[in-house]
Amino acid sequence: MENTAIGFPPTTIAVFVALAVIALAIDLFTHKSDKPVTLTNAACWSIFWVLISLAFAGYLYYAHGPSVASLFVTGYALEKVLSVDNLFVFMAIFAWFKIPDVLRHRVLYWGIIGAIVFRLIFVAIGTGLLAFGPWVEVLFAVIVAWTAVMMLRGNEDDEDEDYSKHVAYRFAKKLFPVWPKLHGHQFFVSRTVLEQEITKPENKGMTLASKGALFATPLFLCVVVVEVSDILFAFDSVPAVIAVSREPLIVYSAMMFAILGLRTMYFVLEALKRYLVHLEKSVIALLFFIAAKLALNATNHLFGHGISIEPNTSLLVVLVVLAIGIAASVVFPGKEEKSDVKNG
Repeated sequence: MENTAIGFPPTTIAVFVALAVIALAIDLFTHKSDKPVTLTNAACWSIFWVLISLAFAGYLYYAHGPSVASLFVTGYALEKVLSVDNLFVFMAIFAWFKIPDVLRHRVLYWGIIGAIVFRLIFVAIGTGLLAFGPWVEVLFAVIVAWTAVMMLRGNEDDEDEDYSKHVAYRFAKKLFPVWPKLHGHQFFVSRTVLEQEITKPENKGMTLASKGALFATPLFLCVVVVEVSDILFAFDSVPAVIAVSREPLIVYSAMMFAILGLRTMYFVLEALKRYLVHLEKSVIALLFFIAAKLALNATNHLFGHGISIEPNTSLLVVLVVLAIGIAASVVFPGKEEKSDVKNG
């Protein structure tokens, strides 16, 4: 069968697109109402997304062999692990904007749609840059290592960050006047509606900007901050997955299937956050590993030292490091969890 310009036959691309679109449509239909996502519901949906991803991995194994399937699973697992730290930041953003549980899935949905689009752009650019030679891989290695160093220095300030100073927040406020209160699940409210709102006793003293027919709500500002934050996350996650494979379809499909499961994974992680106290250390360790893999691959092309890390080895390292982080969290729980156990 004839391959496309990106190295895979049209059938493989069609299977990928069909699986992603059908699963996304099911997810959207199921979570279209404003109601809290329970831990049980989130866990079941997280398993559903993993099974969809494994189904595509199974197709790759059948159609293209075990090595291609291994590359996909490695990229998928790596993106999932790297997303953990991103979700912790999203928790801090939701807390700052005081977004109730019933509306968080709505913000995450639009955040994930944005991530799908921007990851496609970044993957196209990133894999295209590799054509300029191994020095690009050296640059990617530096980016990934720098991200690990910054995480190692600590992200304790995330929960205390003032998101009103965030570049996305300030830019959105320049585009639209802002109504400071949530208005149902609406991102925007018309001036006509707000003119009636300010007459209510609970809104006494509030005024409207002199210009603007539409007013942005905190929910819209939250979406904008989440979107821009995710774009910044892509600067380290895209080079990391590219370290696994240079093939655009493998990189993008691995990232996309991982991203599609993030909305429900968020609610699982939110419930388990205080128990997975050492998981971030696993993320940092994996970033250093990926930086080393990129650097070794680049210097092998430049100097021919013959040292490289095989795809199966990469998959094993990702899974082992993740398992160690989870096991360490169980064996060596944080102070808060220890206190809870004693009080119980």
